[in-house]
Amino acid sequence: MSTLIAVLFDGFSYGMLLFLLSVGLSVTLGLMNFTNLAHGAFAMLGGYVTYALVESAGWPFLATLPLAFLATALVAAVFEAVLFRRIYKSGELNQVLLTIGVVFASYAVAAFFFGTVHHSVDLPDYLKGFVEIGDLKLPAYRIFLVIVALAVTAGLILFLEFTRFGAMVRAAVDNDKVAGGLGLNINAIFALTFALGSGLAGLGGALAIDILFIDPNFGFHILVPVLIVVSIGGLGSIWGSFLAAAALGIFDVAGKFLFPDFGPFLIYLFMVVILFFRPNGFFARR
Repeated sequence: MSTLIAVLFDGFSYGMLLFLLSVGLSVTLGLMNFTNLAHGAFAMLGGYVTYALVESAGWPFLATLPLAFLATALVAAVFEAVLFRRIYKSGELNQVLLTIGVVFASYAVAAFFFGTVHHSVDLPDYLKGFVEIGDLKLPAYRIFLVIVALAVTAGLILFLEFTRFGAMVRAAVDNDKVAGGLGLNINAIFALTFALGSGLAGLGGALAIDILFIDPNFGFHILVPVLIVVSIGGLGSIWGSFLAAAALGIFDVAGKFLFPDFGPFLIYLFMVVILFFRPNGFFARR
C-alpha cells in the first residue's frame, strides 16, 4: 500500500512540474490567442539561468528562482515587442512558423554557450533525501515542487480573476479596439501578460533542472507534454491546467510502474480519451 501511495505521489509531483511548465502557455495561448511554441525555449532559459548562477556564481538554489522568473520575463517582453507583436493578427500558421524558429535558434545559442550535454545543479541539503511520514518516505524535493505549484496556482487565480489587470487582459482580448478606445494600453497589457506567462515557464525550467535536467533540446522535449496539458485543461483555465497536469502526471508515472512495457504510450491514450469526450478540455473559456 505504501508503495502505491509513493508512486501516486511521484506522479502528482511530476504533474505539478508539468503544471509549472505549462501554465504560462495556458495564459498566453488562452488569454492572448497567441500560438507560442517558443514556450519551451523560455523554460530552457530559466533553467540555464539557475544553472549558471548556482555553478558559476555560487548562488543558493532558492535565490536563483526569482531571478530565473524575472530574467525570462524580461527576455520574453523584448521578444514580444520586437517579433511576436507583429504577428498577433496574421494567423496561426505564421505564429507557429515564427515561434518554432525561435526554438531552433535557442538550441543553437544554448549549445554554443553551454555545450550539448545535460546539466543539473547540486541542491541544498534540506531538499535532498526523503521526508518520512509513518511508513512513507517521500522525496523532499518533490514535496517542495508541490508546495510551489499550489502557491503559483493560488497566486495566478487571484491575480487574473480578481484584479483589475486580469479584467483589462480579458477586455483587450475580447475586443482590443473597444478596450483601446476606453483608454487601455493594449500593447503594454499584452507585453505584461506575455512576460508573466513566459516568466512562469522560466520558473518551471529552473525547478525542472533536478528532474528533467537542462540541455539545448529542452525546448523540444517538453513541448509535447506541455501542449497536452494545455489541450486537456482548456485554454486560459488555470484550474484546468492544474487538474490536467496532475492527472497526466499520475497516469504517466503509475502507468510506467504498472505496465512498464507500454506505459510511455498511456499518456497519449489518456489525451485521446479525454479530448474525445471533451474536445475543448476540462474548463475551456471558449
